[in-house]
This record gives sequence, structure tokens and C-alpha cells, in this order.
Amino acid sequence: MDIMFLIFLSSGLFLGWSLGANDAANVFGTAVGTRMIKFKTAAIICSIFLILGAVYDGAGATDTLGQLGSVNAIAGSFMVALSAAFTVYFMTKSGLPVSTSQAIVGAIIGWNIYSGNPTDVKIFSKIAMTWVLCPILSAFFAIPLYLFIKFMMRKCKIHLLWIDTYTRIGLILAGAFGAYALGANNIANVMGVFVNTSPFKTTTFFNSITLTNIQQLFFIGAIFIALGVFTYSQKVMLTVGHNLMKMSPIIAWIAVISHSITLFLFSSKSVENFLLEHNLPSIPLVPVSSSQAIVGAVIGIGIIKGARGIKWNMLGKIATGWVTTPILSSIICFISLFFLQNVFGQTVFR
Repeated sequence: MDIMFLIFLSSGLFLGWSLGANDAANVFGTAVGTRMIKFKTAAIICSIFLILGAVYDGAGATDTLGQLGSVNAIAGSFMVALSAAFTVYFMTKSGLPVSTSQAIVGAIIGWNIYSGNPTDVKIFSKIAMTWVLCPILSAFFAIPLYLFIKFMMRKCKIHLLWIDTYTRIGLILAGAFGAYALGANNIANVMGVFVNTSPFKTTTFFNSITLTNIQQLFFIGAIFIALGVFTYSQKVMLTVGHNLMKMSPIIAWIAVISHSITLFLFSSKSVENFLLEHNLPSIPLVPVSSSQAIVGAVIGIGIIKGARGIKWNMLGKIATGWVTTPILSSIICFISLFFLQNVFGQTVFR
């Protein structure tokens, strides 16, 4: 493999680490925040399933980012990923669950502006629409699920010990599903800009496992997402799982499963094909924010409970981060591309 490709790929790996430290933590944030699952256990399960999701179901959302801006030089890919990574890292240091999807979109637009490549307004509108749709859809799933669980709890009168056991198992299963959906949906943010310049070839391992060039690229990215989960995700887990709204373990499970369904819908080609075959409106295959999905679910539950438990000041800080992220990432990318091309003599676009 070209050593220069590995050097340039390092920014994508850093972005993967940042995503693991921030967005990937959200699939178990509520479980860890309510102390139903230990952080180490959550990190292991999350890492395994997000790698599986990235490798086997990660191509769905990549095409849309490519339509927004097809980064055609490896040095440009490097700086797009690095700009998004620095933006996410800065927000993560502040303890805010920002959107890696917004960061990479902002960076791609910064590359478009610098290279003179026109940004497809229709594609950008489609992506931006999901930034609003994602938390709303997650809240839409959370509210009826909360009402159903509340009804079943009254109807069945399950013993408290069994409730605790069922909830713990439910949180693990929902977190595993959420991690898979996150890997499938968000690996495009980490490795998508490197797809056009990837030197990997389709390879068969152990005479039975065949991985395409894109799957190999996604596997490497997913490994670094997992490293981010292990090394730096606890702070954001506690922000989502405790600081936004005080939650019981059952409410935590509802939030996680609602978030997971939302992410899966935005990354599943099977669901898209099913909807189109039955002449139903399809959900765009776009990398969406795990943070927005989990916050949307938490807010939805809070509203149905009367909105008294929601910490609106924390929600305001999170919303500010969502607005700031793509703008900051775009500016960082534009300035950085200038220095990379004019100071270091690298070709950032063709």
C-alpha cells in the first residue's frame, strides 16, 4: 500500500476516533448515565457491533456525500477529514454531543468553495432536511413507545427485580442494534471522502471472507471509531445520559431503541427498496447524527411527561453546537486548504 495514502488517511482515522469519542457514545449514553451498564461493558459491545455495521452495511449513506462534493485529490480528502475531526474534537472537549455528520458536510462545502466545485443545492437541502427530521423522527418513535411501555407496566404488574433484569437486557440489545446502525450510517462520515482515492483491492481472507476495497477501508475506520469509544467517550455519555434530563432505566431503554430505529432507517437500503416497491415515500440514505437522534428521543419523552424534567439550558447549549459545527468546519477547511496548497505545495483538488 502507498505510504503516502496511509499518511493522508490519518486524518480520517482521527475523525473516526473523534466520532467514537462523541457520536458513538450515544448508543449507550443513557444506559451508562442511569448506571444500568458499566462503561467498559458498553464500550466493548458498542465497538463490536459498530464495526460489523460499518463493514457489512456501510455503503448506503456514502453516495449522498459524494453527490454533495466529490473530493478528487488525496490531499484534499486529508484536509476535509482533518477539519471535521478538529471541529468534533473541540466540541467534544466542551462535553457537547455534536454532529459528526454536520462537521463533514461543512468541511466538504469548504472544499467545494475553495476548489470552485459547485455545491449541489438540492443535495445539500436533502441533507440539511435530515438534521431537522432526525430528532423529530426519533421523538416520534419515543412517544408512542413510552406510552405503550407505561401501559404494559400497569397491566402486567411485573416484580421490580424482573423489571430491572429485563431493562438491563433490553438496554444491551438496543445498544448493540444502535451501534450496528451507527456503524452502517456514520462510517461514510469517516471514510467517505477517501473512497475515490482508495488503493485497496477486493481480497478474500481465510478462503471464506471476501471484503471489497470499500469494506476494507470502512473496517480500518471502524477500528478507530472503537478506539474513540474506549478512550474518550465517558464525558459525552454522561451529558446525554444524565445532564439533559434525569431518566429511569426504562426511559433510557426507550430513548436508545428510538434512536437506533431512526439511524437504521437512514442507512438501510433494504428499507428504502421496500418503500419504493410499495410506492411509499423513501427515507434518504444520509449520514445523520447519533447525537441528534438520542437528544430527540429524550426530548420526546420529556414532552410527553410534561416537559418539567428537561434541562432547557443544556438543550440550548447542545443546539448551539449543532448550528456552529458545520459553519466552523467549513471555515477551518477553507483556510487549511489554502495553507496545504500554497505553503506545503500539495494538490488539494484536480
